[in-house]
Amino acid sequence: MNAWRHRSQVLLMLLLGGCAVGPDFTPPEPPAADRYTAAPLAQGATLPSFDPAAPVRADWWAIFGSAELDALVQAALDTSPTLAQARARLTQAQELLAARRGTAELPQADVAFGAARQRIDPATVGFPQAPNPGPFNVFSLGANVSYDFDLFGATRRDLESLGAEVDVQRFELDAARLMLAGNVVLTAIRSAELDAQEAALAAALEAQRRQLAIAEARHAAGAVAQLDLAQQRAALAQAEAALPPLRRQRAQAQHLLAVLMGRAPADALPPLPQLADLKLPASVPLRLPAALARERPDIRASEALLHKANALVGVAVADQYPKLVVSGSFSSAQLALPDLFGNGINIWNYGLNLVQPLLRGPELKARRRAAEAAHAQAEAAYRASVLHGLQEVADALRGIEAGAQGFDLRSEQLVRADESLRIVRGRYEAGGVSLLALLDAERQRSQARADWAQAQAGRCTDVATLLQALGGGSLDAAALAQR
Repeated sequence: MNAWRHRSQVLLMLLLGGCAVGPDFTPPEPPAADRYTAAPLAQGATLPSFDPAAPVRADWWAIFGSAELDALVQAALDTSPTLAQARARLTQAQELLAARRGTAELPQADVAFGAARQRIDPATVGFPQAPNPGPFNVFSLGANVSYDFDLFGATRRDLESLGAEVDVQRFELDAARLMLAGNVVLTAIRSAELDAQEAALAAALEAQRRQLAIAEARHAAGAVAQLDLAQQRAALAQAEAALPPLRRQRAQAQHLLAVLMGRAPADALPPLPQLADLKLPASVPLRLPAALARERPDIRASEALLHKANALVGVAVADQYPKLVVSGSFSSAQLALPDLFGNGINIWNYGLNLVQPLLRGPELKARRRAAEAAHAQAEAAYRASVLHGLQEVADALRGIEAGAQGFDLRSEQLVRADESLRIVRGRYEAGGVSLLALLDAERQRSQARADWAQAQAGRCTDVATLLQALGGGSLDAAALAQR
């Protein structure tokens, strides 16, 4: 008697609540490392400090203090078709979850109305002597109701997988936002760098043209050999040949900016930042590896995909167990339409269906193994995404280190070129050197300025790359919905 009572209690628990078979999802452990690079970063006056306690802002590009850059990024976030596509994918996933939840959490009910004209020959049903009633109408109105008790959690695991897919698309939207902002920032820095290089190259070309004019005059007077004149002309032509590629690259950068903002390349762009407008911070936030895995959106998307794969293993396991469905229907069938609403229900049924898969064991076991293999694949993809994130941050840190060292050298080069130009200008004014020597010093100083601008832009690029690799700042659900 006690055994029967125990079985009855177990059966009642299954009927009322059920249990979800298969593995419950446990978020992966974050990386245990406390640093990104094997050796510590070098120290330098121009190397920014890194603060693990400082939060990364959602608008991380504001660290450069450029209103023009802020406006470019905001315009891209407002109008980019890439973000519109990501938002639509998120909405699709949310609606699919809502649709599945509607069919899972409530009984399914359908109302049906029917009208038919029929004729029955009594002889065909074994009454040849009965009078033939002739054609007649039949009207019916009723409802069908069914409910799946989800004893072993197949439906709940399916809902769990759809919820995880919503998380995937939410994090993909955040990742698309991060990538878009990063592309705008890096392209704007590149455009500013090309502007500065073109200005420096134009100054150097002007000095070379003046040098060539002097050489031509001296050649006409017989003071310069033809070979020397030809070499100066070749040097000027070589320097001028560098100008069209710079202009092409700048045009391509601006075309890319237009597309990132959802515009055609021919459309006018808002004001672009100049290199002098970009301020480099003295301190940069730096998340620890464990925080990186919790905040970087592409890693979170990989974790959500792992959650989804885990839930689908539960679906495959639950498919091997019985399904219990309670259903019923009631209707009224009458020969006249007005009688449907006055004579009550004259047809009804209810029943319980317990379905156990039979002769499908090999198929269902294979499907379960396939789901487990997909879970193993998602787990490996998650680990790879974490390692990739750590690598990008490590690369960015080394880039900042090397960029600071290169900037120091280019700054020293520029100082020496300025000093050389000052000395040569003083000698020229005193009549100690020719105008040709002065122009050559001006050309060298212009080239040093171009190299310095390239190094300065590289430092901005390195900081932007680090902030992007750190995953940017987190956005709340309301902010994501507005994007």
